[in-house]
Amino acid sequence: MVERDGHHYPKFMQEGLSDSSHIFSGANGTVSSTSFVAVAQSEAGQYFQKEIRNQSTISDFLLLGFSEHQEQQPLLFGLFLGMYLVTLLGNLLIILAIGSDPHLHTPMYFFLANLSFVDTCFTCTIVPKVLVNIHTQQHTISHTGCLLQMYYFMALALLDDFLLAVMAYDRYVAICLPLHYTTVMCPQLLVATSWLCSNLLALSLTLQMAQLSFCASHSIPHFFCDLLPLLKLACSDTQSFQITMFAEAALSGVVPLTCVLVSYAHIMHTILRIPSAGGKHKVFSTCGSHLTVVTLFYGTVFLVYFQPSSSYSADTGMVASIVYTMVTPMLNPFIYSLRNKDMKGALWRLFGLGKCCTTHQ
Repeated sequence: MVERDGHHYPKFMQEGLSDSSHIFSGANGTVSSTSFVAVAQSEAGQYFQKEIRNQSTISDFLLLGFSEHQEQQPLLFGLFLGMYLVTLLGNLLIILAIGSDPHLHTPMYFFLANLSFVDTCFTCTIVPKVLVNIHTQQHTISHTGCLLQMYYFMALALLDDFLLAVMAYDRYVAICLPLHYTTVMCPQLLVATSWLCSNLLALSLTLQMAQLSFCASHSIPHFFCDLLPLLKLACSDTQSFQITMFAEAALSGVVPLTCVLVSYAHIMHTILRIPSAGGKHKVFSTCGSHLTVVTLFYGTVFLVYFQPSSSYSADTGMVASIVYTMVTPMLNPFIYSLRNKDMKGALWRLFGLGKCCTTHQ
């Protein structure tokens, strides 16, 4: 402690006091005690603010999510656990059915198996942490853990996006250019390119996010480490990050969606020229499942991410995020299997009920 004019000051303020004292000296060289107290308080405030900023760069984040709804915690836990188990079981059955049935070893079902695998990983990135937080009421996540969750979430979401576009292109070639299908389609290359692009785009944003400083509250009003909620907590300049984010959104959102829309425009034009009603129904049943999934995915994603971070609403973001992180991956196996006779047959055969199914048909 340093004693000055009857007041005791911490050691870290000694230099600030000695540098500031001449400012308040009068003609006789005396210094006002009140002025010293004011300077001391100002110096102390700046010091402690600096210390808080330094500590905040290494502290944990708080995923508030559903913490405000304490009375609904058991209901939410049961609901999310049920959805999680159904998602895992449904997508696993799709992968096993496609892998075990030689009739489904085609590009379309190869893409579907990859989509089911990605949906499983996507859900496992988010939901287990949500369940642990609700069950233990411990809502913390480390800075590194938060960035890792954000990276895997973005990479898998982007991969989902690219796969939906590739599946639309696959349907376009199969329906509009059937004679060139085997020569044009290269499923392994398309899937590998999708994996590479999604990981590179996610990595670039994650590395930029890691450079930002989080000086304000570390409470994230979300149930996982999403881009926009994290961006609102940053106290450093985020303009370059937002430019990169919107550029990547255009590349990974608008381009695949355009591919989907153009593919289905050609498909619709081809369908209208089919003379038989049975042929039209078969094509519609094949493409209807994919269109349903595309609508669910893109509708919620555009609602959340294609807006400035300043206008982001936490409540709207959480509801939309539940749809594309939990609901859509859970519904995909049902959408693709219930409206597809080949998939239903493969599932029956997987359970050893192939003969029964054939007799029933």
